[in-house]
Amino acid sequence: MNPVQIQNDLCDLLEQSNVHFQLSVPQLVEKILSRNEGKLTSTGAISVTTGKYTGRSPQDKFIVMEESIKNKIDWGSLNQPISEDVFKNLYNKVVAYLKQKNEIFVFKGFAGADKKTQLPIQIINEYAWHNLFAHQLFILPSEEELLTHSPGFTVISAPNFKANPAVDGTKSETFIIISFDHRTILIGGTEYAGEMKKSIFSIMNYLLPESNIFSMHCSANVGVEGDVALFFGLSGTGKTTLSADPNRRLIGDDEHGWSSNGVFNIEGGCYAKTINLTREKEPQIFDAIRFGSVLENVTLNPETRIPDYDDSSLTENTRAAYHIQAIDNIVQPSIAGHPNTIVFLTADAFGVLPPISKLTKEQAMYHFLSGYTSKLAGTERGVTSPEATFSTCFGAPFLPLPATRYAEMLGEKILEHGANVYLVNTGWTGGEYGVGSRMKLSYTRAMVQAALEGELNHVETVKDEIFGLNIPLHIAGVPDEVLQPRKTWADPEAYEKKAKELAHKFRENFKKFTTVSSEVEEKGGPVG
Repeated sequence: MNPVQIQNDLCDLLEQSNVHFQLSVPQLVEKILSRNEGKLTSTGAISVTTGKYTGRSPQDKFIVMEESIKNKIDWGSLNQPISEDVFKNLYNKVVAYLKQKNEIFVFKGFAGADKKTQLPIQIINEYAWHNLFAHQLFILPSEEELLTHSPGFTVISAPNFKANPAVDGTKSETFIIISFDHRTILIGGTEYAGEMKKSIFSIMNYLLPESNIFSMHCSANVGVEGDVALFFGLSGTGKTTLSADPNRRLIGDDEHGWSSNGVFNIEGGCYAKTINLTREKEPQIFDAIRFGSVLENVTLNPETRIPDYDDSSLTENTRAAYHIQAIDNIVQPSIAGHPNTIVFLTADAFGVLPPISKLTKEQAMYHFLSGYTSKLAGTERGVTSPEATFSTCFGAPFLPLPATRYAEMLGEKILEHGANVYLVNTGWTGGEYGVGSRMKLSYTRAMVQAALEGELNHVETVKDEIFGLNIPLHIAGVPDEVLQPRKTWADPEAYEKKAKELAHKFRENFKKFTTVSSEVEEKGGPVG
């Protein structure tokens, strides 16, 4: 099997009479309702459920071991190799399966808002609502672009096709397989639409660095004077809340590239968590959920069809997919200049990291590689006290290349463009979780605002004795004692013990980065 044969097979599939190309949002909504795939909400969004898979299946994601990439991929539990024979067998089965369907749906669009480097993509779906999801999440082509569109990568998604592990060489009925040589992604056995989004992000995290473009799992916005800010952070750290600033325009909420020209959004839409969503807390997200948006696993009132965002009976991972143009305060197209400010967000449940600290280049690379936040008691079975969790580069599951490759690109960009980098702790103060209290959002907003406006560029700082971080002594709107965690604890010895415990966890986690420069480890990490 070669790329030419793949293309011929796809052409044969797409020439079938059951194929619907590039349907509009109203057409897709009509198809979804007629096929009983989802329900119309009071706002005109489509409400769907994803069955037993309400999140990604990382253990079922594979990359085909091919000569062109085998020495570049960071193989392991996150980037699992699979043979081309397995891919070929499943590809043939999935194509044959789709040929027998009454209807299949095709979307053509782009990944990457920068037209100089954007990737033309094609999404082939068994479900109409999956095609609507693609329509909302990726960049839409103009009529002129559609005429000349030639896909550089194709996603084939067949949720009802289930693999037989004993025969097909997979781990379960579910599979997400990326072939770089064949420019194809196969998805089967799962209805969770996020697999499409993150598969495209995964390949962009390979392709962009190969073109010397730094790919990033972060949100981005721009101020009235054109100053650009990036926000990195894992779930629960406040990334969406802090980047959705009414005084700044949104570039994108999740995936970006940083080229020699500046920052650009990889996506055309947003995929926001909606658990406990309210207009008061997240007005931009709440009001963006309108006609044609997709709500995943959000329950509806059977009489009013109003979504119940507080209901987690199906999953805590309830989601809304909507096009970025559903948000009023955005940059169009989703391109801006080089970042002035980079914010790493962490929710430290140990209560020992400063609420804000300015990082050197080495510290920025260290904390970027660490990607630290906390799991809280009660969030998972067996978690009875706060646990440190580390996700490399704030997006480990989607990074095909070695983590140090991305960290080195970050360091180069910081030096080249003079970006200021801050570590912001939105977690606990005055003690660990269960003893202290969550950092006030008003304090965090004041600190981030000061960083964005350049007020912290030359302020007096004090160095933390354990983590080596430079802590501002004064920030308007924040009590001085709050800025230094040690001063917020009633028991100094308890603080010291807990801080050293977390510092040890940082060091133990960092041991896996065997190829990182000694300078980053020595100058970037804890000192006490």
